[in-house]
Order: sequence, then structure tokens, then C-alpha cells
Amino acid sequence: MFLIGIRGATTVTINSRKEILEKARELILQISQENNLIKENIASVFFTMTDDINAEFPAVAARELGWTDVPLLCTGEIKVAKALEKCIRILIHYNCEVKTKAKHVYLHEAKKLRPDLVGVGRT
Repeated sequence: MFLIGIRGATTVTINSRKEILEKARELILQISQENNLIKENIASVFFTMTDDINAEFPAVAARELGWTDVPLLCTGEIKVAKALEKCIRILIHYNCEVKTKAKHVYLHEAKKLRPDLVGVGRT
């Protein structure tokens, strides 16, 4: 069994519960689809958010999608000058039988974080 890390990020335009959950759900679903995730193989998930969004925990979106037995953790992103604002990041620790190359997903303004990963089968 191998443990891989799958990264991703998205942004919201406003600090609202509704938008945080919508964008987190979109990110989770896109990562799940791109990587053919099996819920039972998810070891844990870390979410971080920049300090300008705090209306809801993005982990709530994962719970609403049925990830009820997956250990989830939300925390704040460190504050760095000129960093991308209103950003939700995710790190999924995933167990797989064969060493697999993860497909990382960056959506909306977060595409700026990793332009090298945007396109060619990735969003």
C-alpha cells in the first residue's frame, strides 16, 4: 500500500457560508473525479483557508458529500505578503495499491498558484 498526497486549491469571491461550501464541494468533486478516488482509501484531509474567509469550515462540504468516516482538519493558512486572497487549499492523503501520480486540481483564481499544473487533463 502506498500513501500519496493530492493537492488542490480554489478561491471564493465573498466570505459567505454558501460560497465556501459551493467552492469546496466543487474542488472535492473535481479532485475525486480526476483521481478516481475511493472514499474508503482516503486516510485524511487537511483544509487551509486564508484569514479573509471564515464564514464556514470547508470540511463541512466533505461531510455533506458523505465523507463522514474520513479524518478532516481545517486550519488557517500562514499570512504572507502578496499571497492569493480568499483561498481554500486542500491536501488529501490517499492510500493506493500501486504508486500513482496524483492529479492536482487548481480552480478559479487559484490556477495562478500552479500554472504548471493547469491544462492537459487538469482543470
